[in-house]
Amino acid sequence: MPHLANSTSEERHTAVVVPLHARTALTEQRSSRRLSLQPKYGHGAGTVNVRYQWVGAADAPTVIVQGGISADRFVAQTEQGDAGWWSELVGNGQAIDLTQCRVLSIDWLTPADFEHAPRAISSEDQANALAALVDALGIGRVAAFVGSSYGAMVALAYAARHADKVDKLVLLAGAHRAHPLSTAQRAIQRQILRLGQSSGQVEQALSLARQLAMTTYRGSEEFARRFTSTPDYREGRFHFPVEDYLEHAGHRFVQRFDLERFLALSESIDLHDVAPEAVNVPATLIGFPSDRLVPLADLCELQRRLRGAATLEVIDSPYGHDAFLKETQQLAPLLRQVIPSRCGA
Repeated sequence: MPHLANSTSEERHTAVVVPLHARTALTEQRSSRRLSLQPKYGHGAGTVNVRYQWVGAADAPTVIVQGGISADRFVAQTEQGDAGWWSELVGNGQAIDLTQCRVLSIDWLTPADFEHAPRAISSEDQANALAALVDALGIGRVAAFVGSSYGAMVALAYAARHADKVDKLVLLAGAHRAHPLSTAQRAIQRQILRLGQSSGQVEQALSLARQLAMTTYRGSEEFARRFTSTPDYREGRFHFPVEDYLEHAGHRFVQRFDLERFLALSESIDLHDVAPEAVNVPATLIGFPSDRLVPLADLCELQRRLRGAATLEVIDSPYGHDAFLKETQQLAPLLRQVIPSRCGA
């Protein structure tokens, strides 16, 4: 992916154009906007800094792309020039082609981002922040909102509240509400985090919560295939192969994430509840049979109840909920189909 110019000042929002060839130029804004929002679980309106990245061809339609609770605004490329969290699908010449579209993404808000912190952050708050940002940047209306996991929940909230600001939805592994069994699993994770806070073992708790989360993100088939070797006896006990994998995942997560942020966004997932009948925007739903967090049955119900035209695409994968991150080769042609050249403009 070519180098992208950027604007990091909170006061200067004019993009710098970088010519790639005679007919295409990419621009990037990497900044923040101070916006007024009224949180669902707050007491009146307040201001909040919304950190965003807006990157792609300068004259192309905008597509919002949002991921799960651990995703940031760097979808295609990080500040350091490394690959972003979805760079295999978003980039120059990728399925969501930055020479044909301009991608907008934000860092998820938490109560701590507000001057007067609300009791909780809702998917509606995230959607309202994106809608306010779309207005502040002069975009007006986006060609599509592509949301994965928590991002799909926010996309539904966005369409329910701001239908005039989006042409279509692409929803991967996310539904109109959290499944109660998934809520139960996340509730245990949050209890681990609170226990870590009260005992002064924050990093250990964050690692354990992430390890438990990993057992819900991936599918049974993948675990059965990867962790078949015998346990090792060390440090006075048997260590099973899957433990090393989980401990490594927990350690990596601790290096880049914050306990309070995990608590807030995990709770936001479980507070999410959008009536599908309130969404009258054309939608493509993408689900994975091995996904235990968002069962395919929930997406079938969502498709049936949406007011707008809706299709459900089913992709077989051993990777469970994480299939939206892992199955890039299967997702690429589907995304090219639902987000055509020039983003349907």
